[in-house]
Amino acid sequence: MHTGLSKFKTMNKAALSASIADKVGVTKKQAEEMIDVMVGIIIKELQTDNEVTITGFGSFSSFIRKGREGVNPQNPSEKIQISPTKVARFKPGSTLKTAMKSGYATNVSPVEEEAEAPTESPNEEM
Repeated sequence: MHTGLSKFKTMNKAALSASIADKVGVTKKQAEEMIDVMVGIIIKELQTDNEVTITGFGSFSSFIRKGREGVNPQNPSEKIQISPTKVARFKPGSTLKTAMKSGYATNVSPVEEEAEAPTESPNEEM
């Protein structure tokens, strides 16, 4: 929910791929390809009425929104019939819900854990 109290910022695909590239250690191009593949898989699964669940983050599903009677915005006195349509739905997972309520992520991803883990000293035996 956007309350208007803080400036609303948007992370676009280029910024997301740069962030992934930095955290995972791949090129920005490879990270962008990963995003494209993930989005493509999700779309294909939703088109075939399958659900995609990313544990902790959320679930993507599709459903048919019923047809209904509406109002023509160009002529409000005219009624129009709105056809049924397939739409995507996202249901947030528990980790995402908790992070939104608390204002910060509560779980550290495995990639961040590796980055924060102390490195071995060159003097230690392997």
